[in-house]
Amino acid sequence: MKVKEIITLLEEFAPLAYAEDFDNTGLLVGDQEAKVTGILVTLDTLEAVVEEAIEKKCNLIVSFHPILFKGLKKLTGANYVQRVVQKAIKNDIHIFAIHTALDNSFEGVNAQICSTLELVHKKILIPQKQTIKKLITYAPSQAVENIKKALFSVGGGTIGNYQECSFTSQGTSTFKGNEHSNPVIGSKGVTQTVPEMIIAMTFAKHLEKRILNALLDSHPYEEVAYEITTLENTNQHIGMGMIAELQNPMDEDAFLMYLKEKMNTKCIRHSKKIDKPIKKVAVLGGSGSFAINDAIAQGADVYISSDLKYHDFYTAENKILLADIGHYESEQYTKELLHTYLTKKITNFAVVLSQINTNPISYF
Repeated sequence: MKVKEIITLLEEFAPLAYAEDFDNTGLLVGDQEAKVTGILVTLDTLEAVVEEAIEKKCNLIVSFHPILFKGLKKLTGANYVQRVVQKAIKNDIHIFAIHTALDNSFEGVNAQICSTLELVHKKILIPQKQTIKKLITYAPSQAVENIKKALFSVGGGTIGNYQECSFTSQGTSTFKGNEHSNPVIGSKGVTQTVPEMIIAMTFAKHLEKRILNALLDSHPYEEVAYEITTLENTNQHIGMGMIAELQNPMDEDAFLMYLKEKMNTKCIRHSKKIDKPIKKVAVLGGSGSFAINDAIAQGADVYISSDLKYHDFYTAENKILLADIGHYESEQYTKELLHTYLTKKITNFAVVLSQINTNPISYF
């Protein structure tokens, strides 16, 4: 398989179109056309990880965090980022980062936390906006079913847990082809008035190219009339964080001990206890202070994240228990998630789970 084929598999799991604007995802180092000999899955791409890839004969590193956030003006080995890139290039190692595309995936980082904590009834905490598009097109009635079938086959008409959703209505269209036209109905230079059907359906924004190709390939007209608009509706299956429930409520002390054990963390920084049972749990892997108010608004009893600052803990205001479990700790199981997915998809070469602990923080 080539690097680009592995990328296609990863995008089926977490499309890069849903990564945050500030992020730097995708193939950061390497060549999409290169043949893959092995894949090393890691949370961070450090020098030791590149050395591990070389040792294990893996020429593609699939990393959660991107090694490159900003452009490099020099490549002299002056810092760890430059040294990683240099070592990767010298040894023909390709580096792909998925980061916030996986954060925003319904089965991604936060789903993994929910699974680890054995939470149920999960849903997105902050649904991403402007991810749903709507197609409206017009066609003769005899072509409608063929067009719908083609659009459905590439993901059109999927709304949450429902597929092949569409709406059709009847109308009348007019058109007149010029001297260069080749009309399917009528003759050039003559105004035609014909009954047509309106087809409407929504689709996920990352599918737009496929939708258009399917439409143009299946439509009988040489000039296809269509409209694509971006909807304000939020997508309940794409977004940051998750909110779910414990199967049975716990008191705060018991829950904090449970959280510490399940997430394998040595330290939990938390806000003042609110003296109420913990049932509804909000989670957001990585830096999550921006979602505190969303967790409160949705009635969470506890919000689990990381990188909370001193004043962030005041914002709990006795409404919620804030629990900072550490950045690395909140995302540590992400590489297992990616490894499991790729192992199921690829059987003809090794997908290796990195054994390097990339946590930059030590505890005394």
